[in-house]
Amino acid sequence: MKKDIILSGVGGQGILSIATVIGYAAIDSGLYMKQAEVHGMSQRGGDVQSHLRISSKEIHSDLIPFGGADIILSIEPMESLRYLPYLSEEGWVITNSTPFDNISNYPDINAVKEEIGKIKKHILIDADDIAKNIGSPMSMNMVMVGAASDFLEIDFEKLEKGIRFIFGSKGEEVVNKNIEALNAGKEFSEKFRNK
Repeated sequence: MKKDIILSGVGGQGILSIATVIGYAAIDSGLYMKQAEVHGMSQRGGDVQSHLRISSKEIHSDLIPFGGADIILSIEPMESLRYLPYLSEEGWVITNSTPFDNISNYPDINAVKEEIGKIKKHILIDADDIAKNIGSPMSMNMVMVGAASDFLEIDFEKLEKGIRFIFGSKGEEVVNKNIEALNAGKEFSEKFRNK
């Protein structure tokens, strides 16, 4: 088993929480894991990317080469396009459809979505809307983990356990909302692929 994942988005969107939940689940599953430091401007509003490598065998480098990513998991649609050179031929792009419009020359969102639609294997999900509908806008990042969960080759229960681990100190309500978000993302992903 080997999964190379590019996490991308904008500072403040919860990319490090995504990496922690997946990383915890991987280690709890007895897998090896390496994560590269976050590149870019990680303060709120700056672009952020992280390399997350998971394998049943020892991993020697924490960086994913161009053309080597199995998944680009992006919290922001334009950021998903920025990292396409990393995507393998059989890789998946799983991206939030809601833009983080923090620059004056942000491209037309319909054009961005059209470009994402040209990718053979993609899931375009309005994770912000799903998180709001369950009453927990801050759990949008866990919606994204749920959308990617079927591609991670990690037991879903391990991801839930990872959520309990990182959000446990914030109380049971926060934990439960994040698990609800995880399940909602998984459900959307399955429906999207079965259209």
